[in-house]
Amino acid sequence: MSMYKAIESAWDKPDESYVGKLIKERLIRWRKEPTVIKVDKPTRLDRARKLGYKAKPGFIVARTRVRRGGRRKARPRKGRKPRRMLVHHLAPKKSLQRIAEERTNRRFPNLEVLNSYWVGSDGRSKYFEVVLADPNHPAIQMDKDINWICSKNQRRRVFRGLTSAARKGRGLRNRGKGAEKIR
Repeated sequence: MSMYKAIESAWDKPDESYVGKLIKERLIRWRKEPTVIKVDKPTRLDRARKLGYKAKPGFIVARTRVRRGGRRKARPRKGRKPRRMLVHHLAPKKSLQRIAEERTNRRFPNLEVLNSYWVGSDGRSKYFEVVLADPNHPAIQMDKDINWICSKNQRRRVFRGLTSAARKGRGLRNRGKGAEKIR
């Protein structure tokens, strides 16, 4: 079994492998850190590599914390029927992963988001690692695998719903599965 396959199989079922204990220890530290923080190395190397990360200049990985659950809204001060108060059942229109990507891009405006992946969650928050690339870095511009991100139509792509998590939320992934022709 290759190293990447071993990492992947350990992360598939974290509670049954050594990863579950590692996540619990890390979450204690991560809660005390800022919401968006740049990390030196990806926590899940296999996942980061699948999503386009390379250990070379121009690539950055940031960990982002997003609060779980629905949106919280203050109760209206003026009178209305309880069902018209719109306090409960307010679901966000975006996934938490997409929200994490957008927050990360706001923190690093000169970089472009490639993709992101889940690294942990506790009762209050979910943690995602976001892979970013610098389109102005010479190493990125010379790399034929990733230099597509340097074109003008890829600017601010996370806010236009072009990342994988955003495309999934918009219903643009896996078009072949379950999309049968209507006669």
